[in-house]
Amino acid sequence: MSLPLMEDVDLALALAVDVSASVDFDEFGLMVGGLASAFRDEGVRAAATAGPRGAVAVAVLFWSEAQDVAVPWMRISGPEEADALARALEAAPRQPRAAATAIGEALVAALALLARCPAQAPRLVVDVSGDGSSNRGRAPGPVRDLGVAAGAVINGLAVVNEEADLLAHYERDVIGGTGSFAMECASYDDFAEAIRRKLLREMRGAPLTA
Repeated sequence: MSLPLMEDVDLALALAVDVSASVDFDEFGLMVGGLASAFRDEGVRAAATAGPRGAVAVAVLFWSEAQDVAVPWMRISGPEEADALARALEAAPRQPRAAATAIGEALVAALALLARCPAQAPRLVVDVSGDGSSNRGRAPGPVRDLGVAAGAVINGLAVVNEEADLLAHYERDVIGGTGSFAMECASYDDFAEAIRRKLLREMRGAPLTA
């Protein structure tokens, strides 16, 4: 079922969040809580509304071997909408069930979600966060290439508490597109700050400066 059309935005951002078996209950809470905290951050809110259209569109996908839209597309044009997104994140149930880490399948679902965004946007971004290499389903690299060819940018946040070389996997096989980037996060205790910085970089469309 198609969503009602939204006014144009500066960025359509699909957040793809790992809920596979490697993410335990506490880590899931830190991840979702970190995302909610980021959308309550004044800097993130300012970045979301700083473009010529004054808004971004955000949706959230939870993924493992299967995928589920945790938060449908929302237009963020001020603090009320950002608060509503934060509350929706905190209320989202952990679905689908914890299973293997299928990044390629997650990219397929995230790119399809991006294609269904009900707002026109000059920038289309998938933001993948997770703590493991792809170990089930189709390889992420070819899916990434198809997404880039269709005009999307794919960025990554690698939580390296279990796989020290995960960032290299993200850089090689997951991210792509003009200006794409991958960031490293040492553990879920650092997730809130890492995702805040990542959202700022994505919304601003340029690397952070010191």
